[in-house]
Amino acid sequence: MSFMYAWRGIRYLIRNEHNAWIHLSILLGVVLAGLYFEISLCEWLFISVVSGGVLALEAVNTAIEKLCDHIMPEKNDAIAVVKDVAAGAVLIAAISAAIVGLIIFMPYIIP
Repeated sequence: MSFMYAWRGIRYLIRNEHNAWIHLSILLGVVLAGLYFEISLCEWLFISVVSGGVLALEAVNTAIEKLCDHIMPEKNDAIAVVKDVAAGAVLIAAISAAIVGLIIFMPYIIP
């Protein structure tokens, strides 16, 4: 039963969150590049871990934002900090994923 709720949450994220679409679009490009360059199993593992981390944090960020908006629909400085920090966590993960992507793909692009 809990898997049903989890899939419902993933569907919501994919259908309703613009940033999730951005992350998924970039991931599609990374997967296509990985297939094109025939990256190693180890490189695929790194791509999987950082990509999963970014998407998972985007889901947590969305959950935090929705909860905050429900609890405090009016502007509130403390809620703004919570939402900003959650968004910052996604940004940190995305920057880390980009760095991993550069480390993996640069040797293929610039031999």
